Amino acid sequence: MAERISYDVKPPKIGPDAHEELERLLQTLHEHGILRFANDLAAANTHVAKVLVDGLNKEGTLNAIQNISILGMALSRIPPEQFYKVAFALKDAFTHVSTYKLEEKGTEAPGVTGAYKMLHDDALWQAITPIIEGLKIFAERLDKEVDKPISEFTGKPSSA
Repeated sequence: MAERISYDVKPPKIGPDAHEELERLLQTLHEHGILRFANDLAAANTHVAKVLVDGLNKEGTLNAIQNISILGMALSRIPPEQFYKVAFALKDAFTHVSTYKLEEKGTEAPGVTGAYKMLHDDALWQAITPIIEGLKIFAERLDKEVDKPISEFTGKPSSA
Protein backbone atom coordinates (compact mmCIF):
# COMPACT_ATOMS: atom_id res chain seq x y z
CA MET A 1 0.00 0.00 0.00
CA ALA A 2 1.00 3.57 -0.56
CA GLU A 3 1.98 5.82 2.25
CA ARG A 4 -0.18 8.72 3.13
CA ILE A 5 1.19 12.16 2.21
CA SER A 6 0.85 14.69 5.00
CA TYR A 7 0.45 18.21 3.71
CA ASP A 8 -0.57 21.13 5.87
CA VAL A 9 -2.33 23.86 3.96
CA LYS A 10 -1.13 27.28 5.05
CA PRO A 11 -3.85 29.91 5.28
CA PRO A 12 -3.63 32.60 2.63
CA LYS A 13 -1.98 35.85 3.68
CA ILE A 14 -4.71 38.42 4.21
CA GLY A 15 -2.61 41.38 5.34
CA PRO A 16 0.69 42.28 6.90
CA ASP A 17 1.65 40.57 10.13
CA ALA A 18 2.77 42.34 13.29
CA HIS A 19 6.44 42.48 12.35
CA GLU A 20 5.68 43.99 8.96
CA GLU A 21 3.37 46.56 10.56
CA LEU A 22 6.08 47.45 13.08
CA GLU A 23 8.64 47.88 10.31
CA ARG A 24 6.19 50.06 8.40
CA LEU A 25 5.54 52.17 11.52
CA LEU A 26 9.26 52.63 12.14
CA GLN A 27 9.80 53.64 8.52
CA THR A 28 6.94 56.15 8.66
CA LEU A 29 8.23 57.64 11.92
CA HIS A 30 11.68 57.92 10.35
CA GLU A 31 10.39 59.54 7.16
CA HIS A 32 8.48 62.19 9.10
CA GLY A 33 11.39 62.99 11.42
CA ILE A 34 9.65 61.80 14.57
CA LEU A 35 12.36 59.29 15.41
CA ARG A 36 15.07 61.94 15.05
CA PHE A 37 13.05 64.32 17.24
CA ALA A 38 12.51 61.64 19.91
CA ASN A 39 16.20 60.71 19.82
CA ASP A 40 17.28 64.37 20.12
CA LEU A 41 14.79 64.91 22.93
CA ALA A 42 16.11 61.87 24.82
CA ALA A 43 19.70 63.02 24.32
CA ALA A 44 18.95 66.54 25.57
CA ASN A 45 16.70 65.56 28.45
CA THR A 46 18.62 67.59 31.04
CA HIS A 47 18.48 70.73 28.90
CA VAL A 48 14.79 70.21 28.14
CA ALA A 49 14.02 69.55 31.79
CA LYS A 50 15.84 72.75 32.77
CA VAL A 51 13.86 74.81 30.26
CA LEU A 52 10.59 73.26 31.43
CA VAL A 53 11.36 73.78 35.12
CA ASP A 54 12.50 77.36 34.51
CA GLY A 55 9.31 78.04 32.55
CA LEU A 56 7.09 76.45 35.18
CA ASN A 57 8.74 78.40 38.01
CA LYS A 58 7.53 81.75 36.68
CA GLU A 59 4.69 83.37 38.58
CA GLY A 60 2.58 83.84 35.45
CA THR A 61 2.85 80.17 34.52
CA LEU A 62 1.95 79.06 38.04
CA ASN A 63 -1.04 81.43 38.06
CA ALA A 64 -2.22 80.10 34.70
CA ILE A 65 -1.97 76.47 35.87
CA GLN A 66 -3.82 77.26 39.10
CA ASN A 67 -6.51 79.23 37.25
CA ILE A 68 -7.08 76.39 34.79
CA SER A 69 -7.36 73.93 37.67
CA ILE A 70 -9.87 76.23 39.41
CA LEU A 71 -11.95 76.33 36.23
CA GLY A 72 -11.81 72.54 36.15
CA MET A 73 -12.94 72.36 39.78
CA ALA A 74 -15.84 74.72 39.10
CA LEU A 75 -16.90 72.83 35.99
CA SER A 76 -16.76 69.53 37.88
CA ARG A 77 -19.50 70.79 40.20
CA ILE A 78 -21.91 71.68 37.38
CA PRO A 79 -24.08 68.82 36.10
CA PRO A 80 -23.69 68.48 32.30
CA GLU A 81 -27.39 69.02 31.59
CA GLN A 82 -27.37 72.28 33.57
CA PHE A 83 -24.15 73.47 31.91
CA TYR A 84 -25.61 72.60 28.50
CA LYS A 85 -28.70 74.71 29.17
CA VAL A 86 -26.69 77.71 30.39
CA ALA A 87 -24.06 77.51 27.65
CA PHE A 88 -26.57 77.32 24.82
CA ALA A 89 -28.84 79.93 26.41
CA LEU A 90 -25.84 82.29 26.47
CA LYS A 91 -24.98 81.39 22.88
CA ASP A 92 -28.53 82.08 21.71
CA ALA A 93 -28.65 85.34 23.70
CA PHE A 94 -25.35 86.54 22.20
CA THR A 95 -26.54 85.58 18.72
CA HIS A 96 -29.76 87.51 19.20
CA VAL A 97 -28.00 90.58 20.62
CA SER A 98 -25.38 90.61 17.86
CA THR A 99 -27.98 90.38 15.09
CA TYR A 100 -30.59 92.67 16.68
CA LYS A 101 -31.19 95.81 14.65
CA LEU A 102 -33.08 98.56 16.46
CA GLU A 103 -33.97 100.39 13.23
CA GLU A 104 -35.67 97.35 11.69
CA LYS A 105 -37.88 96.80 14.73
CA GLY A 106 -39.26 100.33 14.58
CA THR A 107 -38.68 100.63 18.32
CA GLU A 108 -37.83 104.00 19.75
CA ALA A 109 -36.75 104.84 23.26
CA PRO A 110 -39.69 104.06 25.55
CA GLY A 111 -39.70 107.37 27.36
CA VAL A 112 -41.17 107.84 30.82
CA THR A 113 -44.55 106.27 30.03
CA GLY A 114 -42.89 103.35 28.25
CA ALA A 115 -40.61 102.77 31.22
CA TYR A 116 -43.63 102.89 33.52
CA LYS A 117 -45.40 100.30 31.34
CA MET A 118 -42.30 98.09 31.48
CA LEU A 119 -42.53 98.14 35.29
CA HIS A 120 -45.93 96.44 34.99
CA ASP A 121 -44.83 93.86 32.39
CA ASP A 122 -45.04 90.50 34.20
CA ALA A 123 -43.21 88.60 31.46
CA LEU A 124 -40.31 91.04 31.68
CA TRP A 125 -40.07 90.65 35.47
CA GLN A 126 -40.24 86.86 35.21
CA ALA A 127 -37.38 86.99 32.70
CA ILE A 128 -35.09 89.29 34.70
CA THR A 129 -35.77 87.99 38.22
CA PRO A 130 -33.35 85.01 37.88
CA ILE A 131 -30.70 87.38 36.52
CA ILE A 132 -31.13 89.76 39.47
CA GLU A 133 -30.98 86.87 41.97
CA GLY A 134 -27.90 85.52 40.21
CA LEU A 135 -26.24 88.95 40.42
CA LYS A 136 -26.93 89.02 44.17
CA ILE A 137 -25.22 85.64 44.64
CA PHE A 138 -22.38 86.76 42.38
CA ALA A 139 -21.84 89.88 44.50
CA GLU A 140 -21.91 87.82 47.72
CA ARG A 141 -19.24 85.46 46.36
CA LEU A 142 -17.06 88.39 45.31
CA ASP A 143 -17.08 89.65 48.89
CA LYS A 144 -16.01 86.26 50.30
CA GLU A 145 -12.27 86.08 51.00
CA VAL A 146 -10.50 82.84 50.00
CA ASP A 147 -6.95 82.10 51.15
CA LYS A 148 -6.36 78.82 49.33
CA PRO A 149 -8.82 77.81 46.59
CA ILE A 150 -8.21 74.06 46.96
CA SER A 151 -8.99 74.22 50.69
CA GLU A 152 -12.20 76.10 49.91
CA PHE A 153 -13.11 73.56 47.21
CA THR A 154 -12.47 70.41 49.24
CA GLY A 155 -13.52 71.79 52.62
CA LYS A 156 -10.29 70.49 54.17
CA PRO A 157 -8.01 72.86 56.09
CA SER A 158 -4.72 73.64 54.39
CA SER A 159 -1.66 71.88 55.80
CA ALA A 160 0.70 74.82 55.31
